Amino acid sequence: MSDFLTQTVLIATVASAIRLAVPLLLASLGETFGQRSGVLNLGVDGIMLLGAFGGYFTVLRTGNVWLGLLVGVLVGLVLGVASAVMAVTLQAEQGISGIGIFLFGLGLSDLLFQRLVGTPLPISSFPKLAVPGLSDIPVLGEMLFRHSVIVYIAFLGVPLSMFIINRTTFGMNIRAVGENPEAADSLGVSVTAVRYATVSIGGTLAGVAGAALAIDLGIFQQNLTNAAGFIAVALVYFGAWRPLGVMAGALLYGFVNALVLQFKTLGIIPRSWSDIAAMAPAIITILALVLVASRFRQPAALTKPFTRGA
Repeated sequence: MSDFLTQTVLIATVASAIRLAVPLLLASLGETFGQRSGVLNLGVDGIMLLGAFGGYFTVLRTGNVWLGLLVGVLVGLVLGVASAVMAVTLQAEQGISGIGIFLFGLGLSDLLFQRLVGTPLPISSFPKLAVPGLSDIPVLGEMLFRHSVIVYIAFLGVPLSMFIINRTTFGMNIRAVGENPEAADSLGVSVTAVRYATVSIGGTLAGVAGAALAIDLGIFQQNLTNAAGFIAVALVYFGAWRPLGVMAGALLYGFVNALVLQFKTLGIIPRSWSDIAAMAPAIITILALVLVASRFRQPAALTKPFTRGA
């Protein structure tokens, strides 16, 4: 245990936690928009998987990580619109339609990988960016300000999401539709348009999260996300449908995950316990979810379809 309590290892653990939190943060922020408008999308993991393969395959063929990220955006947008069609227009049961999207993404990403790649091949990752001045701060600079560009983009998404949800007309419409769609409709707000927009935003950010994960790791393999999309959905509940709370949940998961990885690397956790230890991040996140989410009220119209004039 004394090997862990060194400055070098502690810095590496915190820096790793921040990096591991990024895909969850991106996907959770997107899902926050959808759930605040009343739509639950359990297909996040499937969208992340297809976004991950799309981003990975693009970088593998072109060597351009930003083009790979753009493909992740497009994949997520298409699947987000498809999710909205099922949940909003067709009014399919949201849990079942979401699982359908997940299974589609899981199966298609594996099929495309087997047919187009076959063997995991490494790709280039996002460039590192040391923030001038801040990165030179002892300890904190190494922990917080020497990451890849996508890390800064993800965390800048938190205040941006807060501003959109709390300070804009669009955000006010999202909140109104999620709480009382009938009242919002009577005031001239298009419930369908708002929900299409939010679910599409959620899908887009899930696609970005998947692409960011694959490009950051520099590899793709079957079920790369390892159910991270479902954790992202749970983190929206943990964060009480607020971007800051979602960020806290993502960082908690990332820190526990990084801690377990460091303990395994240092031999603090015996190999015989490695499989059990690997479950720790999910277990701790679920326990935190139970303790925290029960204290907050979910959007009143969450998972409830809306039919105008019904």
